[in-house]
Amino acid sequence: MEVKAKARYVRIGPQKLRMIVDLIKDKKVDEAIGILRNLPKKGARILEKVIKSAENNGKNKGEEIEWKIKNIIIDGGPMLKRYRAATMGRAVMIRKRTSHITVILEAKGQKNGAKS
Repeated sequence: MEVKAKARYVRIGPQKLRMIVDLIKDKKVDEAIGILRNLPKKGARILEKVIKSAENNGKNKGEEIEWKIKNIIIDGGPMLKRYRAATMGRAVMIRKRTSHITVILEAKGQKNGAKS
């Protein structure tokens, strides 16, 4: 069984998120959340929320299952374009990037104490 959660239009660049994703791919959800809690990065808090959301989606579907992160997809979203003054009367564009995050979890097995 697979469950998904998506976060769209998140105000952080996709490249910054992809660095964190490599640390938690193919890990159990509890282990991944532990890693993210100890990272001093903004993206870690965002990914933690999306992973918890996917886990709760799985709980709403049915029984207590231990989940494993199958895949995390980070896509670029639309850019907010702003302008800033530069030398010699020019204007320089600043691109404030956004991301779309998709977390896919797969069932690893029944948790201890769950009904069969």
